[in-house]
Amino acid sequence: MAKNAPPRWDRRMQQRLARGEAAALGELYDRFASLVHHLAYRVLGDEEAADRVTREVFGYIWENPDAYDAKQGSMRSWVARLTQRQAVARLRQLAAGEGSLEELEQRVRTASAAARADYIVTSMPAPLRAALELAYFQRRDYRQAAADLGVTEDEARRRLRLGLQLLSTANNLTADGRPPATGGGLGQVR
Repeated sequence: MAKNAPPRWDRRMQQRLARGEAAALGELYDRFASLVHHLAYRVLGDEEAADRVTREVFGYIWENPDAYDAKQGSMRSWVARLTQRQAVARLRQLAAGEGSLEELEQRVRTASAAARADYIVTSMPAPLRAALELAYFQRRDYRQAAADLGVTEDEARRRLRLGLQLLSTANNLTADGRPPATGGGLGQVR
């Protein structure tokens, strides 16, 4: 399979949606609704508005299944980008009459960075996420994390470093939600 080919599930899902299979939309909703709602809520801070964005995102997907471009990433990342765009647009609508343009733009940037950080953490490989959760939520240092994870101290340090590098990209993403092109990669995690 080519490196840029979408996963089999993504291809099949897009084909099923394009054929108008309502069951496909239900399956997609079951898989991604909590992600969509969480990201929308993170940007908007309001359950009702997040529910509305969730409906709008899945409505858009149903009406435009061919808008998904596998060359731009997985279906999950596409759904997350749609959600972020829609939630930010909704935030701009809601806040249009509140305060100055600078305040609004700062709120949008802050909410967008927070939503991207949430998405990055939920999307990162489980070993990295586990190390970060130990360090952040349980205040473990790399030695304690290594013991808790059953890995060497060097491996725990590597996981923490890579996890933090991934997380640091939350504030450095391009307008389409992708990391900027750099000379090096973060590598694969086992």
